[in-house]
Amino acid sequence: MHPSAFFLPTFLEAVRTNTEESIASIMTEPIPGVFSFAMLQPNFCDMLLEEVENFEKWVHAMKFKIMRPNTMNKYGAVLDDFGLESMLNQFMEEFIAPISKVFYPEVGGGTLDSHHAFVVEYGKDRDVELGFHVDDSEVTLNVCLGKQFSGGELYFRGIRCENHVNSETQHEEMYDYSHVPGRAVLHRGRHRHGARPTSSGLRMNLLLWCRRYSDLSLQFQFCPKISQWPIFASGHVHSL
Repeated sequence: MHPSAFFLPTFLEAVRTNTEESIASIMTEPIPGVFSFAMLQPNFCDMLLEEVENFEKWVHAMKFKIMRPNTMNKYGAVLDDFGLESMLNQFMEEFIAPISKVFYPEVGGGTLDSHHAFVVEYGKDRDVELGFHVDDSEVTLNVCLGKQFSGGELYFRGIRCENHVNSETQHEEMYDYSHVPGRAVLHRGRHRHGARPTSSGLRMNLLLWCRRYSDLSLQFQFCPKISQWPIFASGHVHSL
């Protein structure tokens, strides 16, 4: 399937031009390090939602045990189980890595080489909210797929190294992001965040945890708590 079936023309043009100016032109940056942009075609969002629902019905009918996305989400599915691993890896390398190279060079954004992709579900009889945590990623892409819902804002509380992940949040680090279907938010995996309760309807999001295993020399983390680069190297941190 052609990329234009997945992505909006503005997103495709910006990434294919592949300059800092073209990529920045489609971005909003409400707080440092958090970027939002329109990305997915509405028809693709609907198609992916239908695929997830069909997969879950099939798993239930066959009485198989579905692999959940992570230790915090009880609902949703890992997209690699759909046979999408190769496509999602190509998506990361051709579309997310060029953006991350511009905005996240400190974590080797241009050399991302592996991923964990999944869909999460929030609402009645689903997960309601998600607690304060960091991701097991260098860079995280979070895209709302739909459907009709209220609430579920994503709240951010600043970047921290492993030593200070539970330290106090400064006022200027606080930001709430409201999900819009088809629109993506991109942030560092170490950017602390959580999801407020989805008060009505059903919200489903696609998440892509982008990782870099090939160059461990870049696993030094900037720590705003002490305003310098720590001298220790850190490995990956699973969601708290």
